[in-house]
Amino acid sequence: MESTGQLTHLATAAGLPHHWGFFIVLGLAAGIVSGLLGVGSGIVVVPALVLLCAVDQKSAQGTALALMVPMALLGAWRYWSHPHIDVDGRIVGWLVCGALFGVLIGTALAARIPAHALRKIFACFLAVVAVRMFFAAQPPSVAPAAPSASMQQGNGGGGIPDDASP
Repeated sequence: MESTGQLTHLATAAGLPHHWGFFIVLGLAAGIVSGLLGVGSGIVVVPALVLLCAVDQKSAQGTALALMVPMALLGAWRYWSHPHIDVDGRIVGWLVCGALFGVLIGTALAARIPAHALRKIFACFLAVVAVRMFFAAQPPSVAPAAPSASMQQGNGGGGIPDDASP
């Protein structure tokens, strides 16, 4: 089948009523995983679109990137507004500088790599990252911050420490 026609077929006015629930549930799952783990929605959306909807790899990746913009902005704001989570704007700024150039390079490369090879690269990347994360040593702890006044007083100010591990 034609690579650009797959997603278009599912998203046409005629096809949408039959699939809208699936896409909402897929978006919900992508949002939960993204917010919970701080990862891009592509980890959920790309495999689901490729394997369950027969969307080609490049179209699935483009769809996942488009989905990430509003979701990432809302998720970042929620983390940023949490009083016990430090999101350093300087680090974000420097990462954005690199990421904007990186996405230009990455999308140019993706356009040149055959979809079947890109799919294998994506799968290998996920597998390598998963194995490294699973077996990675615990990073050294930073000295804990002083508990907030509400935690010291025990008046139900959220009292769950950010790192509840023993």
